[in-house]
Amino acid sequence: MRQYEAMRLLTALALLLCHASASLGQMAAASRATADRIDVHWESADPAALFVSDDPEASPSAARLLAHANHSFSVAFQTPPSRRPYFILLDERDHDITRFAERLISLQRGSNFRDLGGYPAADGKHVRWGLIYRAAAMPMLTSADYETLKSLRIASDIDFRSVEERSVAPDLIPQRTGARYFARDYPAIELFQPPGGPPPAPLSQSENLIRLYRTWPTSLAAQYRILFKTLLRHSGAVTFHCSAGQDRTGVAAALVLSALGVPRPVILQDYLLSTADRQPENEVPRIDPARFPGNRIAAYYAKAQAAPEGMKPKPLLDAAGAPYLAYSFKEIEGRWGSVEIYLRDVLGVGASDIALLRREYLE
Repeated sequence: MRQYEAMRLLTALALLLCHASASLGQMAAASRATADRIDVHWESADPAALFVSDDPEASPSAARLLAHANHSFSVAFQTPPSRRPYFILLDERDHDITRFAERLISLQRGSNFRDLGGYPAADGKHVRWGLIYRAAAMPMLTSADYETLKSLRIASDIDFRSVEERSVAPDLIPQRTGARYFARDYPAIELFQPPGGPPPAPLSQSENLIRLYRTWPTSLAAQYRILFKTLLRHSGAVTFHCSAGQDRTGVAAALVLSALGVPRPVILQDYLLSTADRQPENEVPRIDPARFPGNRIAAYYAKAQAAPEGMKPKPLLDAAGAPYLAYSFKEIEGRWGSVEIYLRDVLGVGASDIALLRREYLE
């Protein structure tokens, strides 16, 4: 119980530090208030200047000045819905720069689509904005949504879903944006039992999730290898997703952020954002299971859609309050000793690869 209590406290702390800059005593946040307005808030012990640019790596001199303030300010920034601005804060005493942006990307029919940029990482650096995105399935995006995705210059789209999941909710992002599409064909049965293994004993929903989180580091290793190979090519922005964008995708994001040296509490914080950021009604169309005979995923979704509470997201915590993602870390560290050894021995991501990832995705 002490371990779980510590995990809860660490996660709560990480939530408070979600938008913290490199300097203590500073906090910045940007969130979409309406379709055409982003609310920006900043607090600092030093005077600061706020700039904005469409380029996530722009210098203040190449960006537009929005405001000056001595200690804190709030700005309502008007912007078209399809535009994704990046904000730059210049500390006017020591000239340190802090970059931040909306983490959740605003889409009309999107779900759980967010940027992994801005998180503190190895060697005092931060994850670059606008390069690594995680998401849920989004088969019902609008034309305006696809224009937004095009503006993000996503070059690769990695789909962790089974054949059955993809058949009921096809991924149209590559077709509509030109991104390269990567997926591994595997049957949905592998989501419920190990390949070639016997069906597991009946479990509660929470117990089943714990079992899956312990299994995925090995059963989804092929998919996670694809993700890392794509990131190592560094050929443009990458997005990856499963169905809800929280479980299989959550483990994938945790592995990527771990490789970049992001602290564990921050990784858990990012994982827990999925509960609030999901829009399940946008993740799969209304299902008539008769159209998909023998497809157990279609039957599952039809049943969930017909339930009184619908497909409402549930907190990603077990009965003791520990994030389910912690069980993947526990499995990895119990079997391989560390995430680094797992990355090397199972995914083929060695020390030189991690060094390359950090050069390309940190600043």
